Amino acid sequence: MGEQPLSHEETFAANRAAGTIRLGVGLREGVSRRTHVFEEGSLRVRFPTTARPSADLEAVIVNTAGGIAGGDRADLAIAVEDGASLRITTSSAEKVYRSPGAPASMRVQLTVGRGASLAWMPREMILFDRSRLARTIDIDLAENARLLLAEAVVFGRSGMNETVAEGWFSDRWRVRRAGRLVYAETIRLDGAIAETLREPAVAGGGVAIAIILLMPADEAFVAALRACEGLRGEVGASSWNGMTAVRFCAPDGESLRHDLSTALTVALAGPLPPLWLN
Repeated sequence: MGEQPLSHEETFAANRAAGTIRLGVGLREGVSRRTHVFEEGSLRVRFPTTARPSADLEAVIVNTAGGIAGGDRADLAIAVEDGASLRITTSSAEKVYRSPGAPASMRVQLTVGRGASLAWMPREMILFDRSRLARTIDIDLAENARLLLAEAVVFGRSGMNETVAEGWFSDRWRVRRAGRLVYAETIRLDGAIAETLREPAVAGGGVAIAIILLMPADEAFVAALRACEGLRGEVGASSWNGMTAVRFCAPDGESLRHDLSTALTVALAGPLPPLWLN
């Protein structure tokens, strides 16, 4: 007897992308350098040479699968050792495509040692109609570590008349400093996402959201951001318990990108990574 043909579910599962990155960065002779790099599957990390001098090591995550589809898995673990400094972004916006059933999953683990600094600022994540994604971000900071985290989500590309009428999105964040939970956030959108986003208490019709977290808190950044003119969406900034949070809500991805780029330029006190400018 010949081999039995694969079922639809088996065929689907056999064509899923899985990617892993394990990256360590340490201070060596006063310079931040990569200490170990492990790549597997569809994820890669590259270290471009920049024209401007910087004390930070700069890294770029590349998804060779060209996006995330249902059933795909991404697993990233980034560790910055004592005294080292890392800026990390992605090569492009991450697209999350429609899923016929199984959700995609993304796990991000960030560890920042004593006196170390991490700027985690991937390009925006674009969710398509009927996409399904579960993401977790866990961050462990030493007592005097520094963190800048920027994450943006866009529900459909307005410029191409796309909307996310339905879908499933679960986003769970946990930040610990010296082992103590200091920040927790969970977003869950299920079913009629466009209808939910139209609610005044949710996004008031906006389809693009983002957050910047700064630890320790930076009141000067908050004051400078509040003084910025020409922001296109809603932006709110505040500091409490040793941290600063800025939330963004915009009518479209282009407006969000403008506001987020403006805020990050202020937070970094300098230019954005070149890939942010493309």
